[in-house]
Amino acid sequence: MKRFLLIFLFCLWGWGINVWAHFLVLFPEKDLVSFPTRNLEIRIFFTHPMQGGPAMDLERPLKVGVWVRGKHFDLSQGLKEIKWPLYAPWRGEKSSQKVRAWQFTYQFKRPGDHIFYVIPTPYFEPSEEVFIQQITKVIVNAFGAETGWDVYLGLPIEIVPLVRPYGLWAGNLFCGLVLKNGKPLSGAEIEVEYLNDGSVKEVSGPFVTQVLKTNQAGEFCYTIPWAGWWGFAVLSEGKPLKKDGREYPLELDAVIWLRAYPSPVGR
Repeated sequence: MKRFLLIFLFCLWGWGINVWAHFLVLFPEKDLVSFPTRNLEIRIFFTHPMQGGPAMDLERPLKVGVWVRGKHFDLSQGLKEIKWPLYAPWRGEKSSQKVRAWQFTYQFKRPGDHIFYVIPTPYFEPSEEVFIQQITKVIVNAFGAETGWDVYLGLPIEIVPLVRPYGLWAGNLFCGLVLKNGKPLSGAEIEVEYLNDGSVKEVSGPFVTQVLKTNQAGEFCYTIPWAGWWGFAVLSEGKPLKKDGREYPLELDAVIWLRAYPSPVGR
């Protein structure tokens, strides 16, 4: 069995098949909104963040919403389809191929924490013969009022921050609580990746995706090594789905994105 596994992994390497982690990205232009900003553009795409691609074609999400001051607002009607490059421009790929992604514009009308979330249509990954559904959220603070960044939304699987997920310096410790169907999820594997802007190159092997696990209480912590956007994806199993008359496993994940800022000069 071990010999077969080694041969299989060697073949993956030789064929150039990507085995990096998938991440649904919910990417706002800003995570801290201040006057005079009122409108914010938020993009939704599915890719391998650290390696800058390849991006995957993303069907229209089942739901996009925002929680603010105790109320949910459905934003699905405002979704617009866009074309996203297969590889990030910084990679220098010559391919002009693009995939489907989505975006919407949100108008801030009140101060407070805005928890944006997306429930995507399950994506079928043929190379792994599995469906992937990553329920993703990001918190944007508007006009300085801190009013609920740690709220549990009741999503099927969710990361609830135990550390305020904005106003973070590089080097800060981020901790979260993973809830599945409202209960702490212990022993769950978490993948962490940097949304690479081209500043980090020549990264391979285990350095592409950081891996940790939740404790018995469903909690985890991770020290953010440098500034930028970081994604945390909790891996779990959902109910199998059918495709072409055959049943396939569902990887049901929770993802949260947050931004860390460079430490002040001289510190």
